[in-house]
Amino acid sequence: MPSKRQITEFSEEPAAGNPWVVEPMPATIELVEYDPTWPTQAREISERLSDIIGLRAIRIDHVGSTAVEGLPAKPVIDIDLTVADSADEKGYVGRLQDAGFVLTVREPWWHEHRLFRGGRRPDDRAAPTDGGPATNIHVFGPDSPELIKHLVFRNWLRSSASDRKLYADAKRAAAAAQQEGDEVMDYNARKQAVILDIYERAFRASGFLS
Repeated sequence: MPSKRQITEFSEEPAAGNPWVVEPMPATIELVEYDPTWPTQAREISERLSDIIGLRAIRIDHVGSTAVEGLPAKPVIDIDLTVADSADEKGYVGRLQDAGFVLTVREPWWHEHRLFRGGRRPDDRAAPTDGGPATNIHVFGPDSPELIKHLVFRNWLRSSASDRKLYADAKRAAAAAQQEGDEVMDYNARKQAVILDIYERAFRASGFLS
């Protein structure tokens, strides 16, 4: 289990290398209003991952904006997949790739994070052919503080109408400010100050900060 300090800190250190297995392309951020079918889509993806990975899947969690009723979001389901050792790629990478998911990001310096993309992404050169909903699969080991961060943030937004509105407004403003050539990282950067503000309240409510 990561420490409280690891969970509540946010590193500003630059990447220690090129994380991209598939280089990103400029992308237009299109937010849509909350879709009540997202939880069902996430559950179906989770069941599929459980079938693919088997007992190596310690936890499978629906996270991100599509996991919060009422939030606008990019129509992409974010899933956290916890495995015993995300650095041990032979235990899961081949299985996910055989199932049509594309290894897109490898970050051994950042909690051994791996990102796979799946689903219908007609404008994405990383697009696989599995035909399911657009999906991001984030793979971490059980000691990663990111897993807890994501759940704390999700659960707080589910419970706080005021911060849910604050975040929705920030997302819409960040999307409206996009410029030609922007990538998803630029959109995320424009939301960062609001995200950190919300995280502080979420950490206090969940007992990680006093």
